[in-house]
Amino acid sequence: MAEKEIRRDYQDEIISLMRGNDSPRVIHYKLEDYHASDIAQILEELNDTERKKLFRVCGKTLLAESFECLEEEQVSAYINEMDIRRAAAVISELETDTAANVLRELDKERRGLIIDALDTEVRKEISIIASYDEDEIGSKMTANFIRIGLDLTVKQAMSALVTQAEENDNISTLFVEDDEGLFYGAISLKDLITARSTTDLNTLIVTSFPYVYANEQIDECIEKLKDYSEDLIPVLDEDNKILGVITSQSIVEVVDDELGEDYVKLAGLTAEEDIKEPLTQSIRKRMPWLLILLALGMVVSTLVGAFEAVIAQLTIIMAFQSLILDMAGNVGTQSLAVTIRVLTDENLTAGQKIKLVFKEARVGLSVGLILGVASVILIGVYLMVIKHREPQFAFAVSGCIGAALLVSMIFSSIVGTLIPLFFKKIKIDPAVASGPLITTLNDLIAVGCYYGMSWLLLINVMGY
Repeated sequence: MAEKEIRRDYQDEIISLMRGNDSPRVIHYKLEDYHASDIAQILEELNDTERKKLFRVCGKTLLAESFECLEEEQVSAYINEMDIRRAAAVISELETDTAANVLRELDKERRGLIIDALDTEVRKEISIIASYDEDEIGSKMTANFIRIGLDLTVKQAMSALVTQAEENDNISTLFVEDDEGLFYGAISLKDLITARSTTDLNTLIVTSFPYVYANEQIDECIEKLKDYSEDLIPVLDEDNKILGVITSQSIVEVVDDELGEDYVKLAGLTAEEDIKEPLTQSIRKRMPWLLILLALGMVVSTLVGAFEAVIAQLTIIMAFQSLILDMAGNVGTQSLAVTIRVLTDENLTAGQKIKLVFKEARVGLSVGLILGVASVILIGVYLMVIKHREPQFAFAVSGCIGAALLVSMIFSSIVGTLIPLFFKKIKIDPAVASGPLITTLNDLIAVGCYYGMSWLLLINVMGY
């Protein structure tokens, strides 16, 4: 709490500074004392005039660091408030992948003017990253890294580091290229600066360092990125030359984006749907799944209608239908979430998939037993005390509910695991196809279990 208050004090100081009458030079030096994140947080609190004043007096490096703390759509909006030269200067200081994504958000004419104002080298780096699709890992890399030759001495490597560090701040790892410019390995900064000048540089190089190719799909190499704790991972072209690096921050963002995509896909939506999307486009995306679910919903309703005589004879059981449906649906959704997460591993074997199905079935059995027993006791007591039913009838109904809950939760766990595995097998994204479908299938299973057991146990066996 105290830390938040301190940060808010800093932000208030920045706002007061921008609304004061200090000269641009004084404001420039005072802003250098604040963290980039605090500057980023107050941009929306400034009016257009105050914000433009900040963009003019703030150092381009600090301003770029502040923009790195924001969403790229926000950065694009702020870039539109600057003149072309200032915008180009700030974009040059951004991480290359951020710069490429920000430029994509601008209108064609302004984007062209800013690109023309960029340095040749920066323009080249951005164009390389922009050439990759958004679902390729190359679109997330940055050209901000240190590269050295293979045949250097320790002293020469240190000199190369110092020279390149003026323009690149990702210096925790140095990447080594051979005489042909091919990726050879990596050296940690700590190993380099602690090495003696007489040490052979080759002894410091890790040749088994992880790497990815720029045209790899993000969802295919995401597990590889997560498995390593490296701050930087090199991105190679098809000729095995280093194009850029993926930073740890980018890895976190990539994983977060993938999880976000899977989350909306579980609802049968597509990942790019958001508040800005046209109404007709949102309807067009959702309608196919909704029509399928409507048909399945009709099947559920038909199944309920088939047990009309059971409901007419035991109207009390209708009160607990939603309990069975909801609990079965919850268990199925949990199994689905676990399976989707496991399926991100492309190297999953058939044996591991079978093991997952049995494991989820055991989970369904275990939680079904616990909740089934709890339902028998609680619902039995409820019917006796609140509804004033006879103990024999009350516990017969609660026993039927407990049994139906157990069976439906076992089947829901299995279905929640098998459906995404099936869609994965037939090359359909399981996150897109599974979510709404499993919800309706679980309703179908739960209704069949509940009313079927009511008909069998309560009417045919016990004669109610």
